[in-house]
Amino acid sequence: MANNHEKVNQTSERKDIATEEAKQTNKNTEENQRKPKIRLIPIWLRLLLVVLLLLVSLVAGAMLGYGVIGDGSPGDVFKKDTWVKITDIVEKEKE
Repeated sequence: MANNHEKVNQTSERKDIATEEAKQTNKNTEENQRKPKIRLIPIWLRLLLVVLLLLVSLVAGAMLGYGVIGDGSPGDVFKKDTWVKITDIVEKEKE
């Protein structure tokens, strides 16, 4: 008979624990629903930063390649004559 009372007590304790956990879960979800997350950097700004960084790295790579690795001046990368010369060299190698 004592075993039955112990089983009932254990079962009621489990129910109490489960209800406490459910209350805690509900409380956490309510708090999450009440407070929308605010982004420090908006998505559109992140995309803009990525594009900007890609362009900067492209220009820096061209300047490094032409000015440091090659024998030209890094500022010559921005001249049209330089790119005409480069495309002529590439097209001659294809033939």
